[in-house]
Amino acid sequence: MLKYIARRIGIMLLMIVLISTMIFFLFRAIPGDPTAYVVDPSMPQEARELMLERYGLNDSKWKQYTIFIKDLMKLDFGDSFFYGRPVGQIIAERVPATLILMLSAMAVAYLIGVFGGAWMAWRRGTRMESVGITFALIFRSAPTFWVGLMAILVFATKFRWFPPQGMRTAGYTGETFKEVFLTLDFLKHLILPTIVSGLYFIATPLLTMRNSMLEVLSEDYIEMAHAKGLRENTILYRHAARNALLPVVTAGALFIGSAIGGQVLLEVVFSWPGLGREIVQAVTRHDYPLAQGAFIIISAIMMFMNLVADILYGILDPRISYE
Repeated sequence: MLKYIARRIGIMLLMIVLISTMIFFLFRAIPGDPTAYVVDPSMPQEARELMLERYGLNDSKWKQYTIFIKDLMKLDFGDSFFYGRPVGQIIAERVPATLILMLSAMAVAYLIGVFGGAWMAWRRGTRMESVGITFALIFRSAPTFWVGLMAILVFATKFRWFPPQGMRTAGYTGETFKEVFLTLDFLKHLILPTIVSGLYFIATPLLTMRNSMLEVLSEDYIEMAHAKGLRENTILYRHAARNALLPVVTAGALFIGSAIGGQVLLEVVFSWPGLGREIVQAVTRHDYPLAQGAFIIISAIMMFMNLVADILYGILDPRISYE
């Protein structure tokens, strides 16, 4: 197991370097001036030259790349062109908002998906099963930005049940984590994007649980439970569902990685001040260091959660061994 983990970590580090290389050159192939957002057009040419020199943009691309890789090895992503602060600090400020939204959406998707998938497998062949599968696939197929806009139009604009955008009411200030995230105002802003995101991701646990349950329900011990005269709910949740959870649990690790990357459009639609929206703004502003750092962090999280999923599968299923 330890050799397998060490080998996977080595592959992950190599992949991060390759991804970082691709990101570095792709961003510099985008047309545009990275100093346009930080240098006033009325300022003299000397000011622009000083800005280019400060961030090393007047060096050759290969020299910039060498410095970038050396800094990356020290987990230094450089300074943001737009904010003029270390990228690591900016990402650290945006990550909590993204994680809270992602974990809330995951809780909604898994609570409904696990119980709904088990119930659908138990009621296989009924109209309710068809309705549940159709419901999940529709929200999985529908663009999240469109569903988000429709949710804002109906529930925020028409009925005024929820705030239409942002993480807090305009003018609200908070310094500590408790003042920012543990308030009723924040909860009201969180509900609508959480529901939209949860509905998008619900198909994964719902269908995974249903398919796993269908296999478990054909096992001999389920027939034995029926023969003993146990109640349906006891057979469904205590005997069948708990043994069908293995694929769902391991898929959850992959879900976390993909969910973090999949929040970008949703954060833009709801003006949610997380890492996803910051990436879009950084690309628009040609803020190379911030965009690179955010993409690298997301890529590393996704690869790490893939490793966690593989390890969990081996721990939960003793039939699996790693060589």
